[in-house]
Amino acid sequence: MTRKDGLSSAANLLERTGIDVSRETRARLEAYVRRMEEWQSRINLVAPSTLETIWQRHIVDSLQLHAVKPDALRWADMGSGGGLPGIVIACALAGRPGSHVHLIESNHKKAAFLRAVSVELDLPTSVHAARIEEVVPQLPKVEIVTARALAPLSDLLRYGNLLLKSGAVGLFPKGRDYQSELTDALRNWQFSYRLHDSMTEPASRIVETMLDDPSRSG
Repeated sequence: MTRKDGLSSAANLLERTGIDVSRETRARLEAYVRRMEEWQSRINLVAPSTLETIWQRHIVDSLQLHAVKPDALRWADMGSGGGLPGIVIACALAGRPGSHVHLIESNHKKAAFLRAVSVELDLPTSVHAARIEEVVPQLPKVEIVTARALAPLSDLLRYGNLLLKSGAVGLFPKGRDYQSELTDALRNWQFSYRLHDSMTEPASRIVETMLDDPSRSG
């Protein structure tokens, strides 16, 4: 597949999923994908088997989180890895006054990539190259906490406890086992939740969480 074909497919995919992005946002996303492909040979940013379907598997899958909460400006992304979903969300937010995404990634090589692409694309981000437990207590108040392919839901509630306790909402994409993760998390935490259909995987869900009582743990 040529680069032109790839970008055309990306535009068609965005149109099919109903995600409306500006021309500037799409240009930033296209530049981000190019940088991911360039760095991939040096750092394993995503599974090599997913590169052929990077727009559906990674970009749209991340962008749909922003579509759930399009008015939220302040985000924290735990375990950002290669920037999924944090960089994608920052691409969507770039240019909006007051927007900011905190990218938490303890792997220093991946953090270097996040910094490089953030500078190049002029994204509203801060990169925190440390463990989640060290970073979260130092963060300012945010509206949304995200994490993708990081840990079971119960652990995510623990990692983001302080942010959720301050009123942030969790948006956690989960695969076909989302119901068992919910069942386990409800044994350990008191929280309300809402399920959103995934635009990329019919059996998956985005779990939106609101923590009721962060003091309750198993």
